[in-house]
Amino acid sequence: MPVTPKPDAGLDGELIFESALENYLNPDFGDLDEGSIVKGEVVRIDADTVLVDVNFKSEGQIPLAEFTDSLGQVGIAVGDKVDVFVVRKNEQEGSIILSYEKAKRMQVFDQLEDMLDKGGICSGRILRRIKGGYTVDLGGVEAFLPGSHVDLRPVPDMDALVNQTYEFRVLKINRRRSNVIVSRRVLLEEDRDSKRHDLLTTLEEGQLVSGRVKNITEYGVFVDLGGLDGLLHITDMSWRRIRHPKELVSLGQDLQLKVLSFDKDNNKVSLGLKQMVEDPWHDINAKFPSGATFNGKVTNLVDYGAFVELESGVEGLVHISEMSWTRKLRHPSQMVHPGDEVEVVVLGVDSSKKRISLGMKQIKENPWEVVAVKFPEGTILEGAIKNITEFGIFIGIEDGIDGLIHVSDISWTKKIRHPNELYKVGDMVQAKVLTVDQENEKFTLGIKQLQEDPWAYVPDKFPEGTMISGVITNITDFGLFVEVQEGIEGLVHVSEISSKKIKSPAELYKEGATIDAKVIHVSAEERRLGLSIKQIKEDTEERKKPAKELRAVGPDAGGGGQNLGDLLKQKLEDGEEDNEKS
Repeated sequence: MPVTPKPDAGLDGELIFESALENYLNPDFGDLDEGSIVKGEVVRIDADTVLVDVNFKSEGQIPLAEFTDSLGQVGIAVGDKVDVFVVRKNEQEGSIILSYEKAKRMQVFDQLEDMLDKGGICSGRILRRIKGGYTVDLGGVEAFLPGSHVDLRPVPDMDALVNQTYEFRVLKINRRRSNVIVSRRVLLEEDRDSKRHDLLTTLEEGQLVSGRVKNITEYGVFVDLGGLDGLLHITDMSWRRIRHPKELVSLGQDLQLKVLSFDKDNNKVSLGLKQMVEDPWHDINAKFPSGATFNGKVTNLVDYGAFVELESGVEGLVHISEMSWTRKLRHPSQMVHPGDEVEVVVLGVDSSKKRISLGMKQIKENPWEVVAVKFPEGTILEGAIKNITEFGIFIGIEDGIDGLIHVSDISWTKKIRHPNELYKVGDMVQAKVLTVDQENEKFTLGIKQLQEDPWAYVPDKFPEGTMISGVITNITDFGLFVEVQEGIEGLVHVSEISSKKIKSPAELYKEGATIDAKVIHVSAEERRLGLSIKQIKEDTEERKKPAKELRAVGPDAGGGGQNLGDLLKQKLEDGEEDNEKS
């Protein structure tokens, strides 16, 4: 409906009324072709519609939604001039259908086509993700942004770009289908190439540059210098030891760096971050002299030791062997953990290799030196058994030092298969200090040394040729073991049992049986006592020989005497007789 001023509106109202009446009676339809864009004036805003006067018989109605933004705000007011699209007009009825959105859309298409022809740049907001890319709002026209044209490199978080505004280059337009394809990557490539060209003409070694972290790997960081990527190797990131570049930098972080080298032919740039500060290893010997004590923080553990940071960029190694005087560590974690504050002693500094050797055990007095003074060789001490093994028992001495009593030093005479036959953990035992080896950290004790060695008297008590009587304690294939007194055993070798060949001593003797034997060898140093049964028989035979010979050649032999042949014959017969008796 036309807006009619009230009669009392005054002179201005009368002029408006006359103008509206003239337009109604004699409308000018020259610019109101369907499909064209004309200018109109907002004359009224209702709850759902907006009336726009375009000099037609009646105002055109446009849905209020076409003027409302995503936040629900109406972007027009009465009196505003707007471009509208003539959708359809009916001259007979005097009605007209207008569209603000279509007019705006057509104008945007005109602008986009002009940009496509001239290579211009448009701005747009990414609305949402779709298959293969994004939908972009170019101010009333939705365009398609392919995923491959979003950035120079794949975007790690595609959703992070939604609702972001960027500049784009128009690649293709199909107005009939309302299709528009745009690219952001093309603009980035142009910008990169321009910056690269400028950078290549000015870049040189030693120059300070700014860059942004664009990629992080295990071996280093790639930094965008503005059209050219440089590599910041992990060894050039910090004077201190780091395990991964992520410990120092993050993606997108801006850095100030120094150009270490520049290969113009291959466009390769090596960058340094630690070179931005003075080398902390300069004059390191003066700062950390050998023998000095410092506090540091454990930064890393490895199988062979722990790295301790003495100051920013300066680390030293505490080898696992330098952690404790007494504990045999399998891994440094048994003593320290990353982040621990520790006190260390500087053992040595190699400035050329940037290495510092540290020690933790040197903070305390060497307990082995204390033990050597307190318990010299020959000292008799008493201690509790801490551990029992097949080869001996360990006695707790003091401050983590254990003394070993080897199984062979438990008894002079008893054969001990395992020490647990005689002792158990916790038993208190007396022992004599045998050796204190500070260099090899060995402390040996003996129990049997508390008494004299009974073998020292064996040679005097059982000299060679002595006849003894003893009990068989063990029978083996090579002979008999015979106990001649408590703890003292002798061996009758199989060759000393009989002049006849025997297969096994067990065929003739049993354990526990008492036998007579002759001592044929004795050595206190070798702790050996050799016995023989066979020699007793041989001695008996020798004693018999003179009597037989006298009987054979004596005056009572008969026949007035015998010749040499008769004597030999008699000798053979006597020998056979002895063999039959034996």
